[in-house]
Amino acid sequence: MLSALDRTDRRTTVLLELSVRNFAILDQVTLRWAPGLNVLTGETGAGKSIIVDAVSALMGSRMGADWVRAGADQAVIEGVFELPAEAGDAAEGPTLAALLAEYDLLPEGETTLILSREISRAGRTFCRVNGRPVLLSVLQEVGRRLVDIHGQSEHLSLLRTREHLYLLDRYGGTVGLRDEVAGLVAELERVRAALRESDAEERRLAREAALLRHEVAEIEGVAPQPGEDAELAQQRDRLRNAERLRALALGAYTALEGGDAETPGALDALGTAAAAAGELAAIDPQAAPARDALDAAAAAVDDCARALRRYAEEIESDPLLLQSVEERLHALRELARKYGGSLEAALAYADEARAKLDRLEHHEQHVADLQAREGELRAAVGARAAELSARRRAAAGTLAAAVERELADLRMAGARFEVAFAENESADGVPVGGRTLAFDRTGADRVEFLLAANAGEEPRPLARVASGGEMARILLALKTILAGVDVRPTLIFDEVDVGVGGRLGQVLGEKLWQLATRHQILCVTHLPQLAAYGDHHFLVSKTETAGRTETAVQAVAADARTDEIAAMLGGAGEAARLSASELLEQADRWKEQATKPKSRQAARARQGVARSSA
Repeated sequence: MLSALDRTDRRTTVLLELSVRNFAILDQVTLRWAPGLNVLTGETGAGKSIIVDAVSALMGSRMGADWVRAGADQAVIEGVFELPAEAGDAAEGPTLAALLAEYDLLPEGETTLILSREISRAGRTFCRVNGRPVLLSVLQEVGRRLVDIHGQSEHLSLLRTREHLYLLDRYGGTVGLRDEVAGLVAELERVRAALRESDAEERRLAREAALLRHEVAEIEGVAPQPGEDAELAQQRDRLRNAERLRALALGAYTALEGGDAETPGALDALGTAAAAAGELAAIDPQAAPARDALDAAAAAVDDCARALRRYAEEIESDPLLLQSVEERLHALRELARKYGGSLEAALAYADEARAKLDRLEHHEQHVADLQAREGELRAAVGARAAELSARRRAAAGTLAAAVERELADLRMAGARFEVAFAENESADGVPVGGRTLAFDRTGADRVEFLLAANAGEEPRPLARVASGGEMARILLALKTILAGVDVRPTLIFDEVDVGVGGRLGQVLGEKLWQLATRHQILCVTHLPQLAAYGDHHFLVSKTETAGRTETAVQAVAADARTDEIAAMLGGAGEAARLSASELLEQADRWKEQATKPKSRQAARARQGVARSSA
């Protein structure tokens, strides 16, 4: 018989091993998965769904300290993935490879990817990819490209109308176009926000304009220059002390030049000393440095005396100039007091006021530019939303037909499934097909799934017509269809057979086994009819040791599967074992037929006849 490894597309990533330690009631568990359909069975409460929770934690789901096993310091989850040597599906391989390359998480040529996560008792979480610490957000990005978990709670999500649009986009391959629309809408929202803000700013600036013009005129009237107040303060001090400055300069000059023959100045004394040193150096060359120093000193003192004389001649008392300087300083200080405390602050305030006035004066042009951009974006959003809507409507027809086919397999042959579209007109909307429609970041469509569970009925919203069992079958039909276009390599189904009876378990087993040709499937189930189709079987059991509850997981060997299936059927005698053997043999026969392309359709027809008879 064809093995799961042979029939699975080995161009996809595979989860090889999951190790869990101190997580909830799991003490230490290591599971080695394989390609194909992996089924987990066990009694209710044994901890099957906790295995799924552990994978969810590894993929980056929010988990707190309450998930750490009692008495332990931290919970540790680790997953080992085998990457394909060559990228398979263009939507999966390159995307995952590009992400790992972006964060430098996978050495060149490496085909093993190891994710790990630690959750401490204090609530802190530590994430690693191939041993390198990463943020939780990075682990989530990687996880989204590896595993998709279909849990029990999704029965309720199917009742949320907004989820229907996302399911349709996923099926129709329009997620990328929807993201493009979302980007355009986000920019349109920013432009509209800027227009609203510009209206408010116009009113505010209009009120400020008169005051701003007055203040700018006042500052420009004084026309201050940076640093001018410090220079004027120095000039004022010179004018106030002109007579004393002149007297001091003349006194210093007289001391250097000498007043008369009886009171020689410093220059005369230096000249006498320099002459003596010159004669000394003529006799003894060792005195030359002293001579040179005295000559230099005499020259410097002479220069200083001349400068002092010029300074004394230039200093003059000018009351009119002093008054002008005082008035200028007063004007500058008034500006500083009113506009920031310093002349520099007053100049900066003037620049800011001019900028505000400039915005007011150019406000009309600014608004016109924003309005033009709004018009361009409205047209772009309308065009892309129209394209998105057309593609959705085309996909809706094929989705409805596919769901009805799946429902027929699930004993709902007379059911009709429809995807209803609605739009709302709005004056603030975007142009779509000659109408102005309301929109958001998902486009202009409002989508809802309708069902007529029985022939002759009108399709109505799912919440109003579907029973629990019917809702489970609709969900299974959608999951089977959507999983077929899912690009994530590993799909986990956590008891999605809730509400499904044994008759449908066989059908579900067939569908999941077929799905496992394109994905690695991990399925938690309570139905023996489904479990019989597993390529690999794991038994989850719960024991109590020393007052502590522990969950164990062990692979069920091929020769032991009959006993486990018999136990799932509710018996341990020979009759139960015989029924279990028949289920396994029936599953094997169906698998063998399904792997033969020419006889696959005939096998499917025979199965349909058998089900009808049942």
